[in-house]
Amino acid sequence: MGRRHHYRRKKETPELDVTTFLNLMVVLIPFLLVTAVFSRITIQELNMPESAGGGEVDKPLVTIEVIVREKAIEIGDGKSITLSIPKVDGAYDIEKLSEFLMKLKAQYEDKEDAVVLVEPDIAYEDMILVMDAVKVAEIREEGEKEEEVQKLVLFPEISIGDAP
Repeated sequence: MGRRHHYRRKKETPELDVTTFLNLMVVLIPFLLVTAVFSRITIQELNMPESAGGGEVDKPLVTIEVIVREKAIEIGDGKSITLSIPKVDGAYDIEKLSEFLMKLKAQYEDKEDAVVLVEPDIAYEDMILVMDAVKVAEIREEGEKEEEVQKLVLFPEISIGDAP
């Protein structure tokens, strides 16, 4: 019987070639950095509506509710609707809303909060437009050369909820 000699060959681990991966990173990183400049994230600060418990003495007694419905925007005082602004050509009349909210701000200068109530099927963009109009009003004044825009802070503390 012949003896078999088993040769154990040392298996060498192949070298890892990362050249292709580095080429990909050289192209991908500048692309991601360039596109990151164009994306912008805006954060809306919201408060939850307060429950009807014991009231605080310092707060004004008036409640401002802006209710976004499918066919109109309604403004109420927590008990009844004081104004209804219907849609114009399928879009909400944000200018009329801003005008009425500026009148309310003139009446209640110390008031900082408002409640925005939204029906379930309202588009997100429309909700954001209404919330921006409740927070800040833009007043356009024609100057000598161009139109100037001044911003008037109305009700920056917004609570949001479902419309009744």
